[in-house]
Amino acid sequence: MSKIKILPESLANKIAAGEVVQRPESVVKELLENAIDANASEISLLIKRAGKVLIQVIDNGDGMSEDDALLCILKHATSKIANDDDLEAIKTLGFRGEALSSIIAVSQVEIKTQQDDVDLGIHLKIDDGQSIQKFYGSFAKGTSVSVKNLFFNTPARRNFLKTDTTETRHIIETFNRISLSHPNLTLKLYIDDELTLDFQGGTLDDRISQVFGEGISSAIIKVEERTEYLSIYGVIGKPSLLKKSRGDQYLFLNNRFVISKQINHAVFTAYENVLEKGDYPFFILFIVIDPHRIDINVHPSKLEVRFDDEKDIYSFVVSVLRKALANYDLVPNMIFSHPMQSDKERMVISPYQRSEKNDFSDRPTSKVKPSSLSFDDKDLDKLFGSLSLSVENQTPSEKTPDPFENNEISKATYKSSVVKTSNEDKESSSFIIQLHNKYILSQIKSGLMIIDQHAAHERILYEKALKMLEINLPFAQPLLFPKTIEVDAAKMIVLKELESYLIKLGFEIKFFGKNAVIIEAVPQDIRSGFEEDILLEIIDEYQTNRREKKVIEVKDNMAKSFSCKTAIKTGDRLSETEMRVLIDQLFATSMPYVCPHGRPIVVKIQLDELDRRFGRT
Repeated sequence: MSKIKILPESLANKIAAGEVVQRPESVVKELLENAIDANASEISLLIKRAGKVLIQVIDNGDGMSEDDALLCILKHATSKIANDDDLEAIKTLGFRGEALSSIIAVSQVEIKTQQDDVDLGIHLKIDDGQSIQKFYGSFAKGTSVSVKNLFFNTPARRNFLKTDTTETRHIIETFNRISLSHPNLTLKLYIDDELTLDFQGGTLDDRISQVFGEGISSAIIKVEERTEYLSIYGVIGKPSLLKKSRGDQYLFLNNRFVISKQINHAVFTAYENVLEKGDYPFFILFIVIDPHRIDINVHPSKLEVRFDDEKDIYSFVVSVLRKALANYDLVPNMIFSHPMQSDKERMVISPYQRSEKNDFSDRPTSKVKPSSLSFDDKDLDKLFGSLSLSVENQTPSEKTPDPFENNEISKATYKSSVVKTSNEDKESSSFIIQLHNKYILSQIKSGLMIIDQHAAHERILYEKALKMLEINLPFAQPLLFPKTIEVDAAKMIVLKELESYLIKLGFEIKFFGKNAVIIEAVPQDIRSGFEEDILLEIIDEYQTNRREKKVIEVKDNMAKSFSCKTAIKTGDRLSETEMRVLIDQLFATSMPYVCPHGRPIVVKIQLDELDRRFGRT
């Protein structure tokens, strides 16, 4: 006798249902999507006992005829696709024809539906997918589907459901996702006969405020870029909305909520200079693309997606989001809470403010006159280097121009900048001081700016290092007396692996024996006497970043490691001239507000906040 048997249809259906119906939330998702595909403009969702007792979806969509109502409960019966071509370009949320048949296999279902042009609708009662009772009656236009006693005939599945609180949370998450993807629809959620969520149809901005509260509008950045082949729009969160979990991340592909590791990684890449370890950005992004270029028939949940050209889409998302972030001033304002609850000042960070491109009207103004410029050029070049050097056009044989040389051209340029800011100078003469050899305090038009000197210099050196790593034109400073260091076998392997990158940064090293390295030249940014320590610290930082997966790309890792270990440190005393040069170079970078590791560089204290603290308001 054969050991292999064909399973009874009822048992096979229960097994198949496990792929589609995993928990009450799965039923909610399928029924809401069916209502949307039926052109409903108003949808109500009712649940009892977290959907374990009842899930009901009522819509005012097209409704079904008697024939369609009887067909919709059968497996692989659908009105949404008819041939292979339709499957290659899916435009509806549902398409497999499995949802209702899977739900019916593990619950007791009632369907009431009526079309607009008929006098009577049809009422079906299906119990365990076996018996079907049919009635007629007058119903409101549209369809109502009630799912009762979910998993009543599969006790093991029911026992694996979580608490009512957990299952309800999953249902609300799905309800919110669908609400965000279709802001024009009116959706209502009733939990145990109580109206819990009431979202009236409107714009995407309206829906975001309904889901996340009115205060969200000041903490998000709008994103929109449309092309002939690919479009993206939505919102991303300012740094004040960074989360410690992935919860508030919504990606919609042709209005379908999907999960894409590639797109998520693209978002993280765009935020890489803003995120600290453990931070997750807030985003609600809609991607519109030709259905022929994607495959959503990957998993029964229809959450996974594949793109025909993931690399181009990845680059497009990164570019658009970076552009959006670059248009906003990411400098947080420091606000002291009021009233004070103790002697200790409680501080909060206000939402980030928008800034026009390259509009640094709040950067510190200079009161130094051209005639008073006096620099120790060697020290300044050692400490800061020069971002103004045209690295791409330099050759090693050319004499490096002194960026701080007090010649006639620099005088004229400086004089014009003073004239340009003279209106601000009339209002308030600028000052600049160093606090505890750690922070730089400078007066600005709107109040006071506080700069972390290490983070600022780190940002400057990071961008400079990235440029040098892109070209093969190192600026090495030969040592009068080469220095020899001994390293262990592990470090020797890393040094040999990174030798080409170190050369581009300005190091010249030779390997001697099994564990000796001779340093013959170093980058101009490294101060005398620290050559061996900084080289070893760069290697240690590189290994740490790679081990903790903070940085994956080698060039980026090297640039971050180099800038972190080469930058001025807390405790380094700076002259007024050095502080001003540091600030000028900081605001010449592409992202002067956060260091390469995502920590803030600049904080503002507004003048009106100080006035309030001193009772002047």
